[in-house]
Amino acid sequence: MAYDADGVITDDQAIRDLLIRHKTWAVVGLSANMARPAWGVAGFLQGHDKRIIPVHPKAETVHGERGYALLEEIPDPVDVVDVFVNAEHAAAVTAQAVAIGAKAIWYQLGVINDDAVKTAVDAGLHVVVDRCPAIEWPRLIGA
Repeated sequence: MAYDADGVITDDQAIRDLLIRHKTWAVVGLSANMARPAWGVAGFLQGHDKRIIPVHPKAETVHGERGYALLEEIPDPVDVVDVFVNAEHAAAVTAQAVAIGAKAIWYQLGVINDDAVKTAVDAGLHVVVDRCPAIEWPRLIGA
């Protein structure tokens, strides 16, 4: 995989592989609010054979999947933690992602927190920053 100087995946093939390989995505910040980007992206992932797990303080059921208030409440293994929270909260989410043994963390468009990225990279997670899987999938894989 190709990484930048900070350890973030920059190679299209590596991002494509991550999108294809990982099946269970915890979507942090996902609520039942259909107007929020997380709702649409989670639906997109689900439509591409990914299991989504909503993570939000309200622990709502979204797209038919039971929600959890915190990552550590999820009883099943998580492949990717998809971060839809404000960048100021990304470090706490990253610490939780490391604690649950996630394989990758995907910081959505605009979620840029250098400390969080460093924590994730140092823990050995695959890291994608300032991208959206609903944009990258059609670009790298197709419809």
